[in-house]
Amino acid sequence: MDKYKLERLLKQEEGPKLDFKASLNLSTESEKKELTKDVIAMANSRGGRGYIVFGVEDKTKRILGIVPPDYKEEQIQQTIYNRCDPPIPISLDFINYEGKTLAVLTVYKSHHQPHQMIQNGAFYVRRGSTTDFARRNELANLFQEYGLMTYETVILKNVCMEEIDFNLVRNFFMTLNVISDNPSEIILEALGIIGQKVEDEGYHPTIGGLLLFGKNPSIYLPHVYIKVINMGEVKMFYGNILTMLDDVSNYLRNIVNVKKYPFEALEEVIANALVHRDYLDISRGITISITDKNVEISNPGALIAENSVYKFIRENNPDRRNSWLYQRLLTLDSKKRFMKSGMGMTRVKNAFKDIGKVKFVNIGSQNLFKVILPPFFGS
Repeated sequence: MDKYKLERLLKQEEGPKLDFKASLNLSTESEKKELTKDVIAMANSRGGRGYIVFGVEDKTKRILGIVPPDYKEEQIQQTIYNRCDPPIPISLDFINYEGKTLAVLTVYKSHHQPHQMIQNGAFYVRRGSTTDFARRNELANLFQEYGLMTYETVILKNVCMEEIDFNLVRNFFMTLNVISDNPSEIILEALGIIGQKVEDEGYHPTIGGLLLFGKNPSIYLPHVYIKVINMGEVKMFYGNILTMLDDVSNYLRNIVNVKKYPFEALEEVIANALVHRDYLDISRGITISITDKNVEISNPGALIAENSVYKFIRENNPDRRNSWLYQRLLTLDSKKRFMKSGMGMTRVKNAFKDIGKVKFVNIGSQNLFKVILPPFFGS
């Protein structure tokens, strides 16, 4: 941290990764917990490093300054270490600014989320410039991103087995070279397609089973859809993942009027959206917006923790949010559209190089990933 970096921070507004505080006092337990809570929230929130700047009035950003001897890095580290699980790496810097001293606490990007307050068991995140308890879906998302749980294998106790299309299941088994008119429940359970909450109380589909083999997943998972907005006209697509991909692809293929439009690359982007979307985000589905300027595919689910746009474009095997789904879609899709899914977005860029630019936009604060492609309409 240097003066120039500090000046850039002071020009910004408070947000998920930046907080201004007039002073720091660690004389009471409640004050120690308050600091730990803020550090946990920054570490649990999306993005890179976080910064807490002491000696600045939070509303006006008026420079107040601090007394350096009152800020001991070892004490701050010990305070956080004793109250946070797992520990969060931090550092403290002192910078002279406008004749006064400011202290900047850097909260380094964590690879061990989610972090928890030991004393009360709570998980915190930053919501804008405010520290708050993590909501259920936010917490589940954190656990899934860091491999501590698999969302797809959660059992849906309110869904009956009749919601599974067993013709699709049999086709899946045929691709595995297993011939069976009626696959046993034990095998289906072993594959994660169904499960039972309590032994001898019957089987139910898992979320992944419903997404892959469900007759009507959106009845139970209403956020599972693709919305296509074509020049203002809205069309909705529902069904299991492959049904939606087939139906949307057929619809879009019929409205493209650009010669030699690389439709396979467009289909790859949609397949990526379906397999990498954040299914824990129940507030929205995938949206494809078509105008005379571009085609924008907006996907709920920013890139997961270890990825970046650069890494996702360049690497052949990026980290995956829904690895269980991805592995089964590789086998299940007879058209092999998921074989290319995630194999470096450079392929997509190259496919459109003679038509126009492709943009990838990762918006961590909104939990969105967007792909912006050249328009359908033209000569």
